[in-house]
Amino acid sequence: MRLSNVLSLSTVGTSVLAQNNTTGKLGDAVTVTNNPVGKAAVAVLPENPFFTSGSLNGNVKGSVKATSGANGVGVDFEVSFSNLPTEGGPFTYHLHVEPVDASGNCTNTLAHLDPFIRGEDPACNSTAPATCQVGDLSGKYGKITSDPFTAKFHDDFTAVSEGPGSYFLNRSIVVHFANKTRITCANFTVLDCPATNVTTTGGSCQYSSTPTPTQTNNNGSSTAGGNLLTVKNLTLLPMVAIAIFFAL
Repeated sequence: MRLSNVLSLSTVGTSVLAQNNTTGKLGDAVTVTNNPVGKAAVAVLPENPFFTSGSLNGNVKGSVKATSGANGVGVDFEVSFSNLPTEGGPFTYHLHVEPVDASGNCTNTLAHLDPFIRGEDPACNSTAPATCQVGDLSGKYGKITSDPFTAKFHDDFTAVSEGPGSYFLNRSIVVHFANKTRITCANFTVLDCPATNVTTTGGSCQYSSTPTPTQTNNNGSSTAGGNLLTVKNLTLLPMVAIAIFFAL
């Protein structure tokens, strides 16, 4: 075989290999390295489902928590789902491009988060997560196959720092039947809690260290003002007593 033919075949092979190992038109997903250390957010599923099904009692319960990875590299996810439909699985979940609007319509969240323009087909190869859609979390790390379902995993390609297309905290999470029908969806809420004196409820931070509103006395003056007036009165008492003594 001529050397030119060998080189030609080699070039074709390299080209095919490259196509098989890229997410799409913009190539492989890029590892995010500048996430703010300690930044976290959670998406909590709503009480009512978007799609009602006879095999679903109420809505799927659960949440997806995201925390920036060690040294700001990627994101650590904690996933928890329960009360799933009794049929129609295995269920999938993805980050979608748009947030859930006021109507709660999961269709309006549009498509999966896919900044590298890969598309949904062919299916994600979980052994090469960089070649998958950035938002295809269940494709990369496992579908929902049990009830309850929990999972923890690290994803290099998602961002909790604003700017890159892989940023998702202003987007949504959507849970699907196996046939891609959308069951329920939720937006992310950023957790901005101090290290101490804080509790979290439903993704919201309750600051026990936040100053409480000044209490009001019955006469309408604030407690702080009332205390100050008391101190002033105590200071004036000796002077009043001296004045009365000399008057007598």
